[in-house]
Amino acid sequence: MAIVIVGMLDEREEGLRILKGCIEGRGHKTILIDISIGTGAITSSLKADITCEELAQAGGTTIDKIKDMLAKKRDKAISTMAEGLGKKLVDFYQVGELQGIIAVGGMTGTFISLSAMKLLPFGVPKLLISSVTAMPAYAKRLAEYFGVRDITVMHSVVDTVGLNPLVRSLMVNGAGAICGMVEEYVPPQKEEKPSIAITEFGFCDKGAHYVREFLEENYNIVSFHATGLGEKAAGELVGQGLFEAFIDLVPAGFSEYLLGGNRAAGPDRLDAGCNQNIPYILSPCGFDMISCGPIQRRDEDDSLWVSRKLAKRKLLIQDAIRVQARTSPEEMQTIARAVAEKLNKHENKKLVKFIIPTKGFSSISVEGGSLYDPISDKTFIDEIRENLDPEIDIIELDTHINTPEFARAVVDALEQTLQER
Repeated sequence: MAIVIVGMLDEREEGLRILKGCIEGRGHKTILIDISIGTGAITSSLKADITCEELAQAGGTTIDKIKDMLAKKRDKAISTMAEGLGKKLVDFYQVGELQGIIAVGGMTGTFISLSAMKLLPFGVPKLLISSVTAMPAYAKRLAEYFGVRDITVMHSVVDTVGLNPLVRSLMVNGAGAICGMVEEYVPPQKEEKPSIAITEFGFCDKGAHYVREFLEENYNIVSFHATGLGEKAAGELVGQGLFEAFIDLVPAGFSEYLLGGNRAAGPDRLDAGCNQNIPYILSPCGFDMISCGPIQRRDEDDSLWVSRKLAKRKLLIQDAIRVQARTSPEEMQTIARAVAEKLNKHENKKLVKFIIPTKGFSSISVEGGSLYDPISDKTFIDEIRENLDPEIDIIELDTHINTPEFARAVVDALEQTLQER
């Protein structure tokens, strides 16, 4: 088995040579993969185990055609090399040759490496040394990778071209980090207790606590913070078949996607729960709000604030960054219909349970809360009843989400569904 090293030899030969030597000096074999696309000026004397030509071929083309694309189709050139690298990494992993991976890159190298590294399973040591990860303009794009994959990032501060004391230090530290990760790696073990995924955030923290408390004796509970990215991560791992059930207390990444909120998790937010043959227990927590901070957007003619007239709504201003606006009856109707359309596609609808705490979907929409609006909540309840397939159980509770009674209903629904599966 070996540690895979990824980088552009025509730009970063010196640093990659140091990195390779340090890793091999600790007794590890290496596989050096060259992701050069012809933008560098170095004619490397360091021999790659997998050349850029081989990567281009794995991506369905040649390195000469990749170079020809750079002027007008640079994005295609980069995505093709990333595809080729991804295929090579997956092949190495599947035949048991890949212990871990470390990549070094600037902008292009970072995107090629991340696009491929994200194909490796959870737990496989992954380290990226990059000079661009802290750039504000690219942070959101890069977060799409970091948010759903366990990729460790070392921000290099300086560019990693050439060789100087700072670059040398980065390579030595990077080698030590990936070697340590590989040496201490323990593959995920099949536990005696089944694992269950749960989404949660601060507005249902007590309810989630009660659910975990009721389940932890017999189950391993893995929590995901419902920030949009956290929900994407949950979907990725649920989709990999790591869990016996999915308790989706906060599926709000879907409603945020529909409405344009900060916590949007994309159009496929509910798909993992619907596509796996496991119990899928949901609540409407988070559908009662739109995350729309920072508050300065209110005064800047922000498109979301203007189009949805958020300034005229009930608001919870937690601080200058975090702001929640109440969803309207019309928006709740839209959310309910879209959620029902998703859930109705489940092939085994008996595995789906929708639990509704009618006295408050979250801590801030209970009576006396900042976003209390029983008319909007009732609109959602009526619409989900009307549109959800009759085979899917809707369980309405005369309580709010942060109560032991709600948690007990979630647990009872889960255990009943597990028994009937």
